[in-house]
Amino acid sequence: MKGLVIKNTGSWYTVLTDDGQLLDCKVKGNFRIKGIRSTNPVAVGDRVTVGEGNWITEIEDRKNYIIRKSINLSKQSHILAANVDQAFLIVTVSKPETSTTFIDRFLASAEAYRVPVYLIFNKGDMLTDEELHYQQMMIDLYETIGYECRAISATTGQGVEELRPLLEGKITLFSGNSGVGKSTLINSIVPHANQRTAEISDAHNTGMHTTTFSEMIPLDSHSTLNTQRSSFLIDTPGIKGFGTFDMEREELTSYFKEIFEFSKQCRFSDCTHTHEPGCAVLKAVEDHYIAQSRYQSYLSMLDDKDENKYREAY
Repeated sequence: MKGLVIKNTGSWYTVLTDDGQLLDCKVKGNFRIKGIRSTNPVAVGDRVTVGEGNWITEIEDRKNYIIRKSINLSKQSHILAANVDQAFLIVTVSKPETSTTFIDRFLASAEAYRVPVYLIFNKGDMLTDEELHYQQMMIDLYETIGYECRAISATTGQGVEELRPLLEGKITLFSGNSGVGKSTLINSIVPHANQRTAEISDAHNTGMHTTTFSEMIPLDSHSTLNTQRSSFLIDTPGIKGFGTFDMEREELTSYFKEIFEFSKQCRFSDCTHTHEPGCAVLKAVEDHYIAQSRYQSYLSMLDDKDENKYREAY
């Protein structure tokens, strides 16, 4: 029996079968010994085969996925979602502040699988004039690179309705740091979702995890879930860090759009853009054509430990 994984609670997977059944399924243990070094070998968005006893016995080839390094298990990965058309990265410049390093690591991971990303700047109603100025500087930076940005307030509804047309006919991953208002935004777009929300921790100005598992939500309340519909949101737990996992050092340049463009002018084809003479990227950073924050993000990913990659095992 074939179906689509629409929820992952850690130990159980809810599968929507092609004939419309909702089944609570488990994963056969041998998935964990086939070289798939992941904390969740099956992800929301996966197409799977369900066998006798509601065991998931096979995962169909994925067209893409968004993956990060597992926080507690450095040699394993965590797949946020599979087979997505696009991603909404929800960011905030305050309460809590989303770092440019986090943004850039997420964007690079999405670039690796050609997943388009919208940067959704939330909580505009809570920002001071100085913070609004900083937010506009960030928007200008990322739009210049080629990423679409939206400034919204999920609480007041400002700009939220303009997001709906972007979601029609798409499977969209929603992600972001804990506390950026992802669940509030999803509730605003999809009132029937009833996602739990929580207050920001005053002590650390960080969010508390309210979404504890990944789930696929239909965009329209009057529509029933079926595997042929394509307007879905995928809600994922808030994440505090984004460790990249399956990237080869020599591929990294191509995941930073503006660095890749300047790299074509480097003297050496294998330039790492760190010290080489005739490096066009270093010159572009010096001349402010490449933002220092983006270059620092590139260097931080270049320094990530080289490990056996998930992509090789898949």
